[in-house]
Amino acid sequence: NMRTPTAMIVGLVLCPCGLLLTLTGTLAPSWRQVSLIPGQPMDVILEQGIWDICRERQSTHDRLCGQSDELGYFEQVPVRVAQGLMPSSMVLTLLGLVVATLGVRCWQQEPRHLLAGVAGLVLLLSGLMSLVPSSWYTHELWALPSPSGSTLVVGYSLVLSYLGSCLMILGGLALTLSFHQCCKK
Repeated sequence: NMRTPTAMIVGLVLCPCGLLLTLTGTLAPSWRQVSLIPGQPMDVILEQGIWDICRERQSTHDRLCGQSDELGYFEQVPVRVAQGLMPSSMVLTLLGLVVATLGVRCWQQEPRHLLAGVAGLVLLLSGLMSLVPSSWYTHELWALPSPSGSTLVVGYSLVLSYLGSCLMILGGLALTLSFHQCCKK
């Protein structure tokens, strides 16, 4: 019987997808979009990420990143926490995926259930580590400094980070089901 348990396959599919989404969400500068900025042309949008601020003119698609942070956006605690936790979460995810691969070992007669379960816990933790800053930032989105009178909306990077975190949590939970097989023996 060389079949890999379904829960392990689910974990090994969801977690790399989650990693890809959180990686994109972490690097892309669009956790929040600021539009209708007083004193600016109507079609100017500021995209704020956790590392960069970009200014885009929608009519011409002229985009300029590395905008100065006059309002102290990067000094805000939710942004600082995201700068620390998002990369840490991704490193932990990579570690968890290595352990999961060693635990699942499709080419062996029997998967290593204990190792796969431990990997599940690591991946669950990494998912929570990226869910915390994504959720906190979402909660503080309107409180973070922005030009007064402008319109604020959630950016796609924040959505991707949130979805990626959820996929890693689900994948991690699926892999932790391997402990069940461990206990049976």
